Amino acid sequence: MNSDRDAVHDRYATAARRALAGEGTGLLAGEGDADRLGAVHYADAELPVEVTATSLGCGNPLAVAELKPGETVLDLGSGGGLDVLLSARRVGPGGRAIGLDMTDEMLILARRHAEQAGVTNAEFLKGTIEQIPLPDASVDVVISNCVIALSADKPAVFGEIARVLRPGGRLGVTDILADDSLTDAERAARAGAGECLGGALTADRYRTLLHDAGLSGIDVQLTHEAGDKLHSAIIRATKPVEVVAMTDDHADQVLSIYQAGLDTGQASFETTAPTWEAWDAAHLPEHRLVALDSVGRVIGWAAVSAVSSRCMYAGVVEHSVYVDPDAQGRGVGRALLAALIASTEDAGIWTIQSGVFPRTPPAGNCTAEPGSGRSASANALGSTTACGGTSS
Repeated sequence: MNSDRDAVHDRYATAARRALAGEGTGLLAGEGDADRLGAVHYADAELPVEVTATSLGCGNPLAVAELKPGETVLDLGSGGGLDVLLSARRVGPGGRAIGLDMTDEMLILARRHAEQAGVTNAEFLKGTIEQIPLPDASVDVVISNCVIALSADKPAVFGEIARVLRPGGRLGVTDILADDSLTDAERAARAGAGECLGGALTADRYRTLLHDAGLSGIDVQLTHEAGDKLHSAIIRATKPVEVVAMTDDHADQVLSIYQAGLDTGQASFETTAPTWEAWDAAHLPEHRLVALDSVGRVIGWAAVSAVSSRCMYAGVVEHSVYVDPDAQGRGVGRALLAALIASTEDAGIWTIQSGVFPRTPPAGNCTAEPGSGRSASANALGSTTACGGTSS
């Protein structure tokens, strides 16, 4: 380990040993700016007090992560396991919550807490956040609570986050950020023995590093003061979905996803997907798109059909967006729809229409992205998406 990592390791190992001995963590009390972070407040945590009492974070990443049942979530620097255990309950028995920590004592503490809480879909791995011991594209959501600021190699951390996230996967963390005016000398004074303050990035630097790692939709919000020229913040970002032109090679996967949508009874009055020849004849040869996962598998598609052969309707099309059931909730439909809007605008299409089925949950949300000049469905579900209109 390097000296910075040694200091962090020793400090948090000591806190874990105190907790294991029933003495509390003793980590934040009386340590300058650190104790101004305050206790982490988790509403209705429904976990033993022994678990919540050992939280060492600076916020609540679960409040911004928007976890869904069945997802796989990874907590970087999971400590005593609070966020992992709460995540495990939110993703449910079909989901998986993983904690990563480099400290043996914290791993022992977290596993004890999981047993006390009766949580069975959580696991804890030993490793560093600069080298995450998980396969590529294996995680839906990455969370972290005042840990990334501790790393001496933040570009490596963000690169690893981008690597393990699936396309459309999300980052939702809380961390400490610094004002632009914080000097190097002031940083050194705050670094102490592993406090999550000395290594704090500015908001602009945080955005830049996330962007350089290939993440998008980056949102940084300061929440409260954590010390002189320091702030607690919540940070969100997304791993983009790759959208490419559809080819005949995608036919089988496109029809399979189509059938999965029809099976819901929410996409069409049809019950069986057509042959590829019939599908091909029913859709315009332009504006056919597929979303791909990290191994090139189709996880969604979009296409348009003419609404009339009359020349006055040359700029009007009907669109469909279908998403693989296993890829829903990850922004795949939204990415396809955005690409479809861009493609049709470039071709002079002025209106996109589609059928609205009564059981399609977000069908009432018909607001297009700002600047598009047209109505379109903003939430694609894995069935035909909703709402049409005429450009203004």
